[in-house]
This record gives sequence, C-alpha cells and structure tokens, in this order.
Amino acid sequence: MYYNNILETIGNTPLVKINKLTEGMAATVLAKVETTNPGNSTKDRMALKMIEDAEKRGDLKPGGTIIECTSGNTGMGIAIAAVVKGYHCIFTTSDKQSKEKVDMLKAAGAEVIVCPTNVEPDDPRSYYSIAEKLNKEIPNSYWCNQYDNLSNRQAHYESTGPEIWEQTDGKITHFVVGVGTGGTISGIGKYLKEKNPDIKIYGIDTYGSVFKKYHETGIFDRNEIYPYITEGIGEDILPKNVDFDIIDLFEKVNDKDAAVMTRELARKEGIMVGNSAGSAMAGVLQLKDHFKEGDVVVVLFHDHASRYVGKIFNDDWMRERGFLDDELKVSDVVAKKGNKTFYSVQENQTVREVLNVMKENDISQMPVMRGEKIIGSVTETAVLNYILENPLNHTENKVSSIMGEAFPTVAEDLPFRQLNRYISKKIPAVFVKDKAGSMHVITKYDILQLVG
Repeated sequence: MYYNNILETIGNTPLVKINKLTEGMAATVLAKVETTNPGNSTKDRMALKMIEDAEKRGDLKPGGTIIECTSGNTGMGIAIAAVVKGYHCIFTTSDKQSKEKVDMLKAAGAEVIVCPTNVEPDDPRSYYSIAEKLNKEIPNSYWCNQYDNLSNRQAHYESTGPEIWEQTDGKITHFVVGVGTGGTISGIGKYLKEKNPDIKIYGIDTYGSVFKKYHETGIFDRNEIYPYITEGIGEDILPKNVDFDIIDLFEKVNDKDAAVMTRELARKEGIMVGNSAGSAMAGVLQLKDHFKEGDVVVVLFHDHASRYVGKIFNDDWMRERGFLDDELKVSDVVAKKGNKTFYSVQENQTVREVLNVMKENDISQMPVMRGEKIIGSVTETAVLNYILENPLNHTENKVSSIMGEAFPTVAEDLPFRQLNRYISKKIPAVFVKDKAGSMHVITKYDILQLVG
C-alpha cells in the first residue's frame, strides 16, 4: 500500500501512556502525540481543512496565494498542502517565534514576514494586521485567518476527537490541551461531550493571556496582557474558534514550568515535543487533585521538539532566562573562594602599603576606599608600571595617584555565566555584596577555581 501524496498521511496519530512523570497519580495519563503528522504538528489537520473548505467555496482558486498569520505550525501545515496543491504562500509571524520555525517555512517555499510581538492586535505592525492588509492588496489571494475560521475547530471535530474516543474505547474522562486559536480544544471538546457530557475539558493558558479570566468572569481585561515566552498558546484576543461553553476550566502555567517540563518529557519519557506540550503536561500535574482512580486523562502534544532546538533545548537560552534550577550563581563563586577576606586600601595610603598588602596576601587587585565607599581600584599591573616608571621615588606616593575606576558591583544571585559581561582584559575583577552585607572580590582566578 502507498499514499498518493503526503497529505493522506495526516491524522491517526498515536496515543502514548505517560509513565515516570505521573508516578503517584491515581489516573492514567495518555498523550495524543501529534508529531507524526507530516508537518510534525496537530495544525496539519486544520490547515488542510481550511484550504479544502476554501476551495469548495471558491474562495481559493488555482494558482492563488495563501496568506496566514501563524506562530509557525499552522504555516507549516498550509505550506505542505500548498506545495501539493500548487499555491504560493505568504506568512506573517511574530518575532518571539523560534528561528527553526521560520527556517522551516522558508524551506517549504513560503515567504515569511516577521512582525513585532509587543504591539496591539489592531496595530498596523501586528502580524494580524499585516496579513489582512496583504489579503486586500494581492489579487487572487486567500487569508485563512485560523483564529476566526471555523474550519479550524471543525477539522478536530471530524478527525482528532473521534480518534481519541476510539483509541480510549470511550473511557476518556478528561481532555487537557493548551489553548491558542481554540480550534483544537473546541473541536475535540465538542465531539467528546456529544459522546459523553461528563467528560471534562481543561484548557491550559499562560500568564500574559486573557483566556482564564475571561472564562471565569466574562471580562476581557487588558491588564492581563503582557509579554510571555511560551509559544503556541495564550492570546491577547478572543478568537471565534474558542468555544468557552465547551471548556470546563482554564489552568495557567508559567513560562519556566512549561520550558522545564518540555525537557522533562524528553529526558523521562523519551517524547520529543515542543513548548506547548510542556505547558500542557505541567498543567496536568498542577491539576492532579482533579483526577481520581480509574480516570483516563488525555493530554494533546501539539508539535515537535525540532521547532525549539535553539530555545528550549539550548542550555544558554534556558540559563539566560533563569529556567535551569542547577544554574551556577555568583554566590557559588564566592562560596568556593578559599580566603573570603575583603582586602582594601584607603585612598590616602601609600603605594608602599598597597604593595605590602598584595605581597603578604598574594592578591593582585584591591578596591580603593574613601571611608566605607569604594571610589576606585588598584591592580598589581598599575603598581608595577608605576614602580618601573619611578624606580627611585615610588613608595611614598598616594595610591589615589595610580588607581583606576572602581570595578563593577554585581548581585550575588547573578547567573555565573553573565560574569562575562563584566570581566574582561580591562576589568580583571568584580565586587559582590552578599545578603549579610559583606563585600567580596571575584577575580579571574576565582572563576577558574570554580570550574576547574
């Protein structure tokens, strides 16, 4: 048997039991892993449905241009379908999306326009507005508008929902998924509740999104909107595809927990999935008290880890955002120092006294003080240069005559790796003030001692 084209392979994705991450939970947790779709995400389903429905209505004609605002996955599904069907694609996306997503869209022959994230939806620079503008300007073009195009949720009503029902033999009691455009949760939720009204539908939201408060109060609160890192879920608008009546509860998951759980799925379950999957799984664990013995919880994993190699699966990116709990801090450097004495000299002390302190304590730099205030620094290089330039008369001059600028002062909770912003050829050390108020000097040697 063979398929006539790649579009025929969309759907029939596996349901996989979660084991290690759910130890101690009463319920059985099953993941609907959508990465086996040809575009590696659940969005392939609705992308194809939106195009086929547009063709049936005559909105999309042969040789036309498909326009869409996308976080990447819908775009990939559309791009694959466009290749098979012979359409050109122009996608607008936000600048918070991973480089991998943009590169993959381009690889499929699409034109990609990257727009700023931190603007209002109706701002002419937003990726919504630019998509709408292009649609008006380009002849024979069709804007899918996945947010308000109800073919989105219909695709999941017709395919994903029935698959989950059949794969669980109708035993599913809870469905959990991240909510972005709302098509996945609304289409699947509608189908499942028609089969069994007692099935609970839980949406995972993110901090910075409006969904949870709107669902609970009916208030669209703009104060809820602020930038967040998690990709693929949450919104600053209310898409028509979100059927709030279908959803029983929203649970918010923060950026860090979502990112860390995405890695945990790879390390503990061997499931290589993306950011929204980590958020959904973290949400399941946060909601564990809602589940009892015998419950069957299905959580949908939207897309593949390959979309996030430069972000979630990059240690540098994770550390820069404080998402790694085992991250070294400046306080770790201080703790490793053998001698924590804070040596300093007053501005009116002599070069001879500075030299003696350095020799006696085997140090190569010190702060210069005016009382309790740091006003400068002195290094062995400065002392040596001064002695060489003044071999006959050098010892009684004041240190203030050879001091340099004060070294930077950094917080003890500063990530270790960020010291490279401060220490350089010209700046050999930094000052650190700990919680007790004590001062410390961290040198290049101290750093080498920590990692050595």
